[in-house]
Amino acid sequence: MRDITLRQIEVIRAVMLRGTIIGAAEYLGVSAPGISRLIKHTEETLDLRLFERRAGLFVPSVEAQAVFDQIRTVYKGVENLQIALESLKKGEDVNLPFASAPSVAQFIAARAIRNIREHFPDLYIDLNILKIEETVDYLLLERGEFVIMSSNVDNPGIEAQEIAETTLVCVLPEGHRLAEKEEISVFDLIDEPLVGVDPEDPYGASLVRPFLEAGLEVRHSMRGRFAQTVVSLVRHGLGVALIDRFSVAEVYMPGIVRRPLKEPTSVKSYVVTKQGRVLSSFAEYAITQFKRELTLAAREPLST
Repeated sequence: MRDITLRQIEVIRAVMLRGTIIGAAEYLGVSAPGISRLIKHTEETLDLRLFERRAGLFVPSVEAQAVFDQIRTVYKGVENLQIALESLKKGEDVNLPFASAPSVAQFIAARAIRNIREHFPDLYIDLNILKIEETVDYLLLERGEFVIMSSNVDNPGIEAQEIAETTLVCVLPEGHRLAEKEEISVFDLIDEPLVGVDPEDPYGASLVRPFLEAGLEVRHSMRGRFAQTVVSLVRHGLGVALIDRFSVAEVYMPGIVRRPLKEPTSVKSYVVTKQGRVLSSFAEYAITQFKRELTLAAREPLST
């Protein structure tokens, strides 16, 4: 007895479902003579009568019931597989854990997650906000698949890839005298109460770099740990600050005024992962969306 092919199984099932050769042909979108020949050939090669002919209908034969039971089981398995694949496409019962630096999480993360949700509507997203010193443990212990950072991470167990670049901007409280300027220099800010981040922090170091490159000594009147804290202090009239553009990438931010910085600056964003870890397709798609939204935000004009 020869082995039965998938095509023969498909045709047998079509005849089972429709009960006629013409009906099976319509179901499969092929010619009726071809169906008839294949059924006859299958019965001959298997040396088994599959169907009885009754008043123009093809009725499964008694002796072939075990065959038809197996065909039903096979197709039920295929249907279950299709359902599982469709669920996977939507992210159903899948958890995507990742993390972000506070500056990116403030506004950009929501935009990227909106895009991810549109593509994977049932995907469970677990977003964590990390300081740079927490990133290594988060990745090496595989608590999440990737982290979007505003600074590179120097560790042999970590891979980092630059995905976007932007500039620093000046943020002022509404009504500040410098808000009349179209662009602001670090020399305009040096005598103002300056709000910043500890320069020992990589992010904080990027905020004071324009002052140092201009030969100015930086004296903060106060410091915050995260970009959103700095912006909040400025909003309440407690000083002025330099901040990366991603941290204020919102159309309307009441209480503050944003102005370009005259001196050229560069702030980069990175995606960092555990060395050698294979990312899920969900993580790869998410990284693509972060790269897209960061790139768009870097090009957006500043709103007052």
